[in-house]
Amino acid sequence: MKYDFDVLPERRGTSCVKWDAPNSVGVPPGEVIPMWVADMDFRTAPCIVEALKKRVEHGVFGYTIVPDAYYDALISWFSRRRGWDIRREWIMYTTAVVPAISVCIKAFTNPGDKVVFITPAYNCFFSCVRNAGCICSESKVLYHPEGGVIRVSVDWDDLERRCADPAAKLLLLCNPHNPVGRIWTREELVRFGEIARRHGLVVLSDEIHCELEMPGRHFIPFAAVSPENQACSVTMNSPSKSFNTASLQIANIICENPSWREKIDKVINIYEVCDVGPFGVAGLQAAYNEGEPWLQELNTYLWDNFCLLREIFSREIPWCAVTELQATYLAWVDVSAVGMGSQEIVDSLILNEHVRPGPGVIYGDDAFLRINLACPRSLCEDGLTRIARGLKRLYGSQPAISQGVKA
Repeated sequence: MKYDFDVLPERRGTSCVKWDAPNSVGVPPGEVIPMWVADMDFRTAPCIVEALKKRVEHGVFGYTIVPDAYYDALISWFSRRRGWDIRREWIMYTTAVVPAISVCIKAFTNPGDKVVFITPAYNCFFSCVRNAGCICSESKVLYHPEGGVIRVSVDWDDLERRCADPAAKLLLLCNPHNPVGRIWTREELVRFGEIARRHGLVVLSDEIHCELEMPGRHFIPFAAVSPENQACSVTMNSPSKSFNTASLQIANIICENPSWREKIDKVINIYEVCDVGPFGVAGLQAAYNEGEPWLQELNTYLWDNFCLLREIFSREIPWCAVTELQATYLAWVDVSAVGMGSQEIVDSLILNEHVRPGPGVIYGDDAFLRINLACPRSLCEDGLTRIARGLKRLYGSQPAISQGVKA
């Protein structure tokens, strides 16, 4: 491989959320392997580092105009990689995808309206909806465990019923889905669009994980499926997850409909998330113009880390089924056999094994843990071994109970 993902940068003491944030049981965070929050323990692509160095050397960091080259880089990236032809006027930049989600919810709803989304879901979906005064309408996924692997599908009847509710105004998708790691197929994306149009809902598609696809998998933007999908949707994306650049604070909202763009732009300005800095602008251009080889090697490395998880867990804790990983670097693991709540399990793992995965309860399913695999192989193996040891310890301390999720 051209790029070295086995090097672990020292992140402790750098005001890093992942390594320096306090945990729930008070163990010094620097002593805990962090496998919770979704950022990577890899240096970003060298082309991005070089672009930022060049910008720093200029020495002046005033207000930033987003140049034509920014739009050209984004449009070229999605055209050549996804066959999605985006026009410049469709693009609205902002600081991050979560503010973009909040902006769009506020643009298309009134307090008391319902926002439909599939759960478990990224925890900020819940807060974005509630902060807008709206109601979360949660359509639970269906789990299909077989041989230690869990396949995930949509409960289409339930989703249709929720979208048919007169109070429902938005269908909020996560594509690829965090935390279950699904890439929605073309057929599924068509069906989402048909349901939304049938009931007059706007589709908001959060596609921040869109480039983190595992071998043999291919992400399709919701809007790229058909003109009909494009016409009923707003897409939110950013290079931040794929290139580990969250702190550069850059994201895009892409919308074909001019009247919808006017609504969104109004809210962007009301909440003052209309300005971005020079580093996000430079970083995006470098990522989309030069970062593809680094990204391809990253995805191979992440897949090997997931294979390591399956090897360790199938050997040590076979009663913990693992969801099939198609995208993201986040493993979704069934720990229902332990017989404890996910936060209680995490607390015990931090206290005893000094490892910190994410509790499923914050994503809407208390029977699971979310495990971040985006770290050097040696650290990943150490962390997964600690998790397996801790789950085995907890499992052995519980009375006999039924195992596994129900389909």
